[in-house]
Amino acid sequence: MSERRLHVFAENAGLSRRVFVASTVAAALLAAAGCSSPQEAAQGTGGDGAPVKVGLVYSQSGALASYGKQYIDGFKAGLAQATNGTNKVNGRAIELLEADDAGDPAKAVSAAKDFIGKGVKILAGSASSGVALQVAPVAAQDKVLFISGPAATDGVTGVNRYTFRSGRQSYQDVLAAKSFIGDAKDKKVVVFAQDSAFGKANEAAVTAVIGGAGAKVSAILVPASATDFTPFASQVNAAKPDLLFVAWAGTTATAMWGALDQQGVLGSTTVVTGLDQKASYPVFGAAGEKISFLSHYFDGATSNDAAKAASAKITGGLDLFSPDGFNAAQMVVRAIAEGGDDIEKMVGALEGWSFDGVKGKMTIRKEDHAMIQPMFQVKLVGSGAAAKPQLVKELAPEEVTPPAVAMK
Repeated sequence: MSERRLHVFAENAGLSRRVFVASTVAAALLAAAGCSSPQEAAQGTGGDGAPVKVGLVYSQSGALASYGKQYIDGFKAGLAQATNGTNKVNGRAIELLEADDAGDPAKAVSAAKDFIGKGVKILAGSASSGVALQVAPVAAQDKVLFISGPAATDGVTGVNRYTFRSGRQSYQDVLAAKSFIGDAKDKKVVVFAQDSAFGKANEAAVTAVIGGAGAKVSAILVPASATDFTPFASQVNAAKPDLLFVAWAGTTATAMWGALDQQGVLGSTTVVTGLDQKASYPVFGAAGEKISFLSHYFDGATSNDAAKAASAKITGGLDLFSPDGFNAAQMVVRAIAEGGDDIEKMVGALEGWSFDGVKGKMTIRKEDHAMIQPMFQVKLVGSGAAAKPQLVKELAPEEVTPPAVAMK
């Protein structure tokens, strides 16, 4: 959830024909896309020896600061791995400029414009969906490359040809969630989320995917300023859903889950959400065994070379959004290696590119820049400080591929 993804996901409950066709097309694209390692990309052409400035605008403070920390740690680990520890591409040093957006779109836009004025041609970051949606138009207007980070809103995909993403999107969460409910026909589904770009994106995705499979979808959108969640939990009980899809981001998760448990929601219906960062595991307590989890990533979900390289560089191990930062660095190296200072060549170098990331095989879909990737079903074992995620099933990229959208 780029954000705390206490999301809910779905996969095998009778996808609509539209989604099935989109997944089939995506699978073909995966097979056809060229695949190379970041190290190979770093041996590309061009460069006059001058440093390449990369502007990282992400949450260093605010509600999503922990996600920002995971992202930047992953980025620096990915940069080291992709450049063989030199932080150079074709002999050119990569100079990182960092700014705190604090989750505020206005601050992010201001920082992005400041970096562009300093000669930055590549921007990366954005844990907040609201931030990503505001920075993307700046990238298009000034013709710079923007690689959004953990921000999950589907609106980033296809927003313009200069914008890419290094993480997953809400539609992939929801496609994964379908695996938990079987036949969706005539099921009553309630989306429980914050009244934000992230929450509304999840509502739209659930409506399109699970609603498209025959479910009746409604939403309870909670103001971001809310601290008392009992009234909203009562609304869930009154709705009597067959499935409660929870999508949450930020520091109020503990209070939110506590209210749902206290009001008996977790024992009265199937509750599906995404497993959040490590620090959140104790939040669920004994309630964790009542929840079905889908994970974007957790430490130990994979053991490939990229995951091992990231683990070796990140103190305390990997976390939810470590792969997003790692991916972004690989993409930056690829763009510089193949494009030099030419933004159009950078865009072309990333479109259709497949590479090995922390999560496994990643593919940037050429048509709309969606990041095609695997997802994970997990269960939480133990409670409190002893709670640990355990892999149940890895969902292949083609199982959670969102339908392509027209590039704006």
